[in-house]
Amino acid sequence: MAESLDGKVVAITGAAAGIGLACGKACVEAGATVFFIDRDEAQLQAIAAELGEKAIPLVVDLLDTKSMDAMMPAILARTGRLDVFHANAGSYIGGDLVDGNPDDFDRMLNLNVNAVYRTVHSVLPHMIERKTGDIVVTTSVAGHEHIAWEPVYSASKHAVLTLVYTLRRQLIKHGIRVSSIAPGPVITGLLKDWPKENLEKAKANGSLIEPSEVAEALMFMLTRPRNVNIRDIVILPASQDI
Repeated sequence: MAESLDGKVVAITGAAAGIGLACGKACVEAGATVFFIDRDEAQLQAIAAELGEKAIPLVVDLLDTKSMDAMMPAILARTGRLDVFHANAGSYIGGDLVDGNPDDFDRMLNLNVNAVYRTVHSVLPHMIERKTGDIVVTTSVAGHEHIAWEPVYSASKHAVLTLVYTLRRQLIKHGIRVSSIAPGPVITGLLKDWPKENLEKAKANGSLIEPSEVAEALMFMLTRPRNVNIRDIVILPASQDI
């Protein structure tokens, strides 16, 4: 029998738009109190005004260590507990490595990898103490394959997928579930950095999915009975098989 999210406390990074926003809305609709975490304060305030008191804006800069360190204390000060942490924020850079800017790659790696492990690390003591919790990481199909036109992005998603797999084994004894959602191309702002020819081809043949479809996968994961862990969900458009 499916579990309810009613009354649960959820925190989602990168929640001002795209996948994070869709997942946050789905959790609120299911009765959860949701911390929408992002650095875009204006957008977070607009989301809270739209969704009501169960949507709590929390401004965090995931490229700033002090800001990240303040995240979990702010959550506990407001709600006293956290049931679900969804490390969703990320960025994208594609193209040939030789043409890229190393500083831009560093920024992407900091957000896609370092911010994930640092924020997950911050929620673990609380979940371990409570002997329950869910950690979900948005990875990518690029973490399961080796995508030639996005070598550094693909490397970042392989890194966090390995984090998910190893962390799951460490946390089983504490009753904490660790899972990954690996979407293919999703219609979000990240696609603006796609090679133009790839984006035009994807639009023409229907090879893109909606953020709401990723949110449905998250809801399926979180509502399984506690004796069930959906380890990974890979979501691809029906017309694509990478």
